[in-house]
Amino acid sequence: MCAQRVVLSNCSTDALTSAAEKLRAGGLVAFPTETVYGLGADATNPAAVAQIYDVKGRPQDHPVIVHLADINQLDEWVAEIPEYAIALARAFWPGPMTLILPRSEKVGDFITGGQASVGIRIPNNPLALQLLMLAGVGVAAPSANRFGAISPTSALAVQEEIGAFLNPDTDVILDGGSSDVGVESTIIECLGDAPKILRPGAVTKEMIEEVTGLAVDESSSSVRASGTLEQHYAPRAKVFLLDSENPVIACIAGVGFIALEKFPTPDGAIRLAKPANSDEYARVLYDALREGDRKNLPAIYVVPPAGTGVAVAIRDRLKRASS
Repeated sequence: MCAQRVVLSNCSTDALTSAAEKLRAGGLVAFPTETVYGLGADATNPAAVAQIYDVKGRPQDHPVIVHLADINQLDEWVAEIPEYAIALARAFWPGPMTLILPRSEKVGDFITGGQASVGIRIPNNPLALQLLMLAGVGVAAPSANRFGAISPTSALAVQEEIGAFLNPDTDVILDGGSSDVGVESTIIECLGDAPKILRPGAVTKEMIEEVTGLAVDESSSSVRASGTLEQHYAPRAKVFLLDSENPVIACIAGVGFIALEKFPTPDGAIRLAKPANSDEYARVLYDALREGDRKNLPAIYVVPPAGTGVAVAIRDRLKRASS
């Protein structure tokens, strides 16, 4: 751990150029995407990727996702691409979707956790895309937080989470404002005859089936992927999930409360967020959970949103946070 914290940097052209140089030199760059902030390293540099694992406290067999600037780079990183995966890439990249595909010889075990597949994503964030283009390399980038903790959706959250673990001489945190989506990418396994969702996100089951013309494979998977452990995305506060039909809190004194704005704040509870809809819920969820920790709250009571779309991803994250 470094005694000096890494200073936030703006996303000017000079700052992005400097950050790209740090990536090529083996440093770490925390950067904004439309989902959450990522902690990036040159995906061809084993020592640099090892630093990601050290900073995050991440298990060595837990794979990381490779971020690319352009779909034309895909052939460098994957051995084959099913037709339905091509359709998904054309429809949703750049965007909040990761495809799990057979890896090429270029991809090392230090990226995949020893698996024969690799996760690939092209983020829909102009600053991220510019950084990736300037770097000229694939960038391995899990979320920029300690392993199992809340993913950061702002540069300040990154600094709070891992700033003290970064090296101020070699690493940088880019400040690109708040993430637009707020929950991690949909992870889709593309190793069989039909797509399989390993982690829900803003690209939904309905969207996948419409584009591919295939029913999503609902069977279980042996593939290890980011954010699929039973306990994940958790604040220090204990998270309790409430029934949206009857969101009663038995003990409310000094606890946090997160729910759609239609649900009134219980007497004595501290309102952490009151989003108007599921899209806003996704954008504010992680910062609301983090705010509960900033206030040293012992517990946070949450009414998950009902329905389809990104609400499915929100419920997934909340279930893991409360495990």
